[in-house]
Parts: sequence; structure tokens; C-alpha cells
Amino acid sequence: MYILGIETSCDETSAAVLNKNNLVLSNIVLSQDDIHAPFGGVVPELASRQHITAIEYVVGESLEKAGVKLPQIDAFAVTQGPGLIGSLLIGVSFAKGLAYYFQKPLIPVDHLESHIHAAFLENKVIPFPAVALLVSGGHTALYLLKEKLSFELLVKTRDDAAGEALDKIAKYLGLGYPGGPIIDRMAANGNPQKFLFSLPRMTDKTLGYSFSGLKTAALKTIKDKTITIEHPHLDDFLASFQKTVVKALLAPLEKIIQIHAPKSLILCGGVARNSVLRQNFQRLADKNNLKGFIPSPQFCTDNAAMVAGLALEKYTNGGEYPLSLDLNAYPSNPRKAGKIKKSGS
Repeated sequence: MYILGIETSCDETSAAVLNKNNLVLSNIVLSQDDIHAPFGGVVPELASRQHITAIEYVVGESLEKAGVKLPQIDAFAVTQGPGLIGSLLIGVSFAKGLAYYFQKPLIPVDHLESHIHAAFLENKVIPFPAVALLVSGGHTALYLLKEKLSFELLVKTRDDAAGEALDKIAKYLGLGYPGGPIIDRMAANGNPQKFLFSLPRMTDKTLGYSFSGLKTAALKTIKDKTITIEHPHLDDFLASFQKTVVKALLAPLEKIIQIHAPKSLILCGGVARNSVLRQNFQRLADKNNLKGFIPSPQFCTDNAAMVAGLALEKYTNGGEYPLSLDLNAYPSNPRKAGKIKKSGS
């Protein structure tokens, strides 16, 4: 059995082929970083146009690398949402066309769930229940997995995502795009104790994420200290800001561990490539005697292998996915997280 996955939720055009044993035979990702870099962020219309130009080539490349021809594909998978609606529609429309022509099942996949499932591409056994920390440019959330294909949203950001906060600071300082990896690289040379930032706090005493205040505090420090790209303490500032973002990400996770007593932890999403976050996440897992699972960097950013992997899990677990040309994309996550009080409050 072969499954072809397609991912176009934002600014990466990706296609991947997996076999029935969950082996990634190909995972082609065409980035648009050079296109969006002059604007310091993703321009939705440009992203959609680039997907139209690239998708046929990327799908063809994924098939060639896997050594598989289209008639051999048993099912097609595609990211349905959340994401940029224009970008999503390119992938959904292309996948529907292939499924219709070959009369094969079409399996829609939630983008955030596929990020979490990326951990299973390299780890066949992850103890349940598990708690997943998903961190990207557009999303920051905690999920509870009682079993495979069970994704319960526990906590999410109330404003900015962690990745967006990192990118915005990098953009303001003129460091380049995407900003997160640049900050991670430059911060390695800095002193994370040089600048002090307060951790975000929820006034209603519930667990949640918020990065707008932290971003504002960083911008104020930049202005007050006249920090520029030539400033002698730029690396120290970036290291201090990055350290605070990581602490803000892990603090609610530590509380969730106390509440739900998971057997393992998962870190996923584009920001999961951050070296400081990866190190501190693993330390937190070890501190609580839990197994920590982090996908390889290639499976942290948007990619079609995680889409195909989740679709394969759904398909082989008895899911029925008759071809439906009514399948549509959705731009935002329809689910909401309930409010979770801190233990003892």
C-alpha cells in the first residue's frame, strides 16, 4: 500500500509518499522563504500563486524519489486546515483532482494534528496518555492524547503564537526572515541573563499562553536601550528574550503534567527546531521521569510526510473515506480549549 500526502497550509509546498509500514519513501518540501523575505513575513496572495506554480512539480518529484507511479497510489491525503485559505485550496483542489481521476480514497487531515503525529514517524511506540506541546509561527497549544488519533485541546495561546513573537522581534531588528532560526543561531553567542523579562501571567488564574505582552516588553527594551543590529549586546538581548519565551512555553506544560500525569511528552511544530527549547523540554521530561519525543528537524516544519502518516493511521484503523468532491478547506481551528485552573488555585 502507498499513500500520497500533500501539504500547502502556508508557504511550503510539500508532497510525500509513505508505504503501509509507515516508512517515508519521499518527503519533498519546496520553501518560499526567498519570496517572502523582502516583506518580513508570509504574503498570502504570493504564497497561493507559488503553490499553483510548484505543486505539480513537487508531487512529481515525490513520486519519482519514492519509485512509485500515480496508478500505484492507494489513497490520497491532504491538509484541510487550519492555514491560509488560498494556500489550502490549492492543495485540496489538486488532491481532489487526483482522487477523482484514479477513483481512490481522499483523506482530509488536520494540520495541527499532523504536527503532533509527526512524532510517530520515527517512534512506533509512544506511551499513552501523552501530552503534546505544539509550537509554531501561528499556533501554540497543549494537547492530551489518551490514545492514537485522540487529540484533546487543553490550552492554547490567547493572542500571539510563540513563533510569531520570535519572528516579529527579528523583523523589527532587521535580522532577516524567517526570524526564529536566526535568533536561535545568534543567541548561542549571547548571555541569557543579561536582560530580564517577566513571564506572562494569566489574571484569571487559569492556564494559558500569551506572548503579546512579552513581545511588547521586548520592543520597549529595544527602544530604551537603543538596540540595533550593530549593538554590542545584541546577542545577549536575543538570548535573554529566547530564554524567556522557552520558559513561558514550558511553565504551563509542567502544570499540565501535575494535572494529567502523562506517561510521555511530545514536542512538535516549527519552533520545535529551536535548540534551547529542545534541550529544556528534554530536561523537563527527564525531571518528571517521562519519555520525551521530538521529531527530527525535517519533520518539525510543515511537511507532507506528517500528513501522509496521520492519514495512513486513520485509514488503517478502519476509517472510511469515500471520495467526496464536497471536501473543503477551513482556515482556522474550529475547536476551543476549556479553561484549566492551576493545581491548588
